[in-house]
This record gives sequence, C-alpha cells and structure tokens, in this order.
Amino acid sequence: MPKALIRLLRAALVTCLGASAIAQADSPGYRFSPVNQYGINLTASYWNPIISYVSEKSGVRLNLKIGRTSADTTAYVLAQEVEFVFTNHLFSPEREKLGWRVFGRRQTPPVQGVVIVPDDSPITSLAQLQGKEVVFPGPEATVSYKFPYAHMLSKKIDVKVVFGGNTDGALVQLFSGKAAAAGVNSQLAEGYARREGKKYRVLWGTEPLHDLALMVSSKVPERDAQAVASAFINMHKDPVGRDLLLKASEQVGLTAEAYFVASDGSEYAPYRRFYQTAPASLH
Repeated sequence: MPKALIRLLRAALVTCLGASAIAQADSPGYRFSPVNQYGINLTASYWNPIISYVSEKSGVRLNLKIGRTSADTTAYVLAQEVEFVFTNHLFSPEREKLGWRVFGRRQTPPVQGVVIVPDDSPITSLAQLQGKEVVFPGPEATVSYKFPYAHMLSKKIDVKVVFGGNTDGALVQLFSGKAAAAGVNSQLAEGYARREGKKYRVLWGTEPLHDLALMVSSKVPERDAQAVASAFINMHKDPVGRDLLLKASEQVGLTAEAYFVASDGSEYAPYRRFYQTAPASLH
C-alpha cells in the first residue's frame, strides 16, 4: 500500500477517534437528586463517591443535583429537571402520574416516622405538645413530617410547625432547646444520636416503612435505566464498590449492610395507603 494512502487512513482514524471522544465529553449525562437526609455537605459526601462509581460501572454519567433543603431538591424533581432520584416524595396519586418508576432501594431495616424529645424532657405524651413548637425537616418530608403531622391533626393536637431544612437541622433545633419535639425518620435520628452523642425518647411512631426508593424518570431510555440499576444493585458485590459503600455509610451512621437492592415498588404500598386518608394539604 502506498505510504501516502497509509498516512491518509491514519489521519482519518485519528479524526474519527477524536470526534468520538469529543462527543462523549460533551454528553451532559443525567442528573441524580437524592433527598437531603443530612446537611448539604454530608449529603454530598455520602453520594458523590457512590454516583461516581455507578457512572463508571454503567457507562452512564450521573451528576449530583441537590438543593439547599429537601424541599428545594424535590422542587427540581417536580419541575422535571432530573432523571434519577432517591426519594419517597413521589407516591401521592398526583405525583405517580408523572411517570417515575422504582428500580431499587437501600437495604436497611424498616424505618418509622417518630416524634421525639430529648431524654431529659418533661414531656411524656403527644398531647403535651399542644401549642408548642415542633420541628420537622421540611414540608416534603413524607416519613418525618407528613405521617406524624397527619396523626397530630387527627388527634386535634395543635402544634406550631417549624422546619429545619433537613433532619440534621431539625435535630440541632431540638437539642438546642428551640423546639419542644421533633418529627424525624427513626433511622436518621439514630444515626445523628450516634454521631453527636445525643439521647432521646420516642413519644409516637408510625408503622414500619421501607427506606427511600431509587427511581428513574420515564424519559430515560430503557438501556440507560437498566445499566444504572445494575450498577447500583451490584455495587456491594464488587470489592471496590463494597469499600466505597462502607466508607460512605460510616459517615452518616449506617451499617455495612446499607447497600442497594432491586425493587419493583410494591414495598411502598404503605405510602400509597397514607395518601388515601391524608389531608389534601399534605399531598
């Protein structure tokens, strides 16, 4: 083959490879929005190594997108500005029409929505909270706010609702004495108490509920959705992935068993039942 032709073929190959690399670099990927269960920095510290791993394993790039508060993050979801989420804010009849599909969840013991007070508080019943300030993570917090507050409304217990922005913010207000009680996710309360050396008592709790769900928008092509799901669900089976999960879990007070498993969404039936009787203001 003439040397001139060889040079032309090599040049064409380099051009094609370069164009491919540029196209991949320019690909915006998908946005992943987990509910702010912790402060914004801790939320990012937990999720960034996980989504970096999932992006590499799946070949589908995910970019973390979280707001200042859990309500801000959910606003991104409702505005359809993200494609993957970790949430329990989408099980009301109105929001299920948006087309989100559950593909996984975190393997943790069932949680409860609980109303707690500091261990040394004189308050021993929900009725004693009448007229007092009760802090919750935010208006979108299904387990921590909607379940407990709906129960209080049903019992005619009128409290002054305060929002802390996320669970850590709510618990800071509780233990600093700014609120008489807090509505929180039991798992997050336990993790916070371990990290901060705090003690509390539970005044009331919901039925056991599964942790938040990994969900994908109907806009995402099935091939990409399946690749991302597989990466999440098999992460703990890979030594590298397992080590990343363990380190991330230690930061937030979760155990080594807090990995991701497949789900078809049926475990979230209690959330759907809640909305059948919940006040319209809590939908």
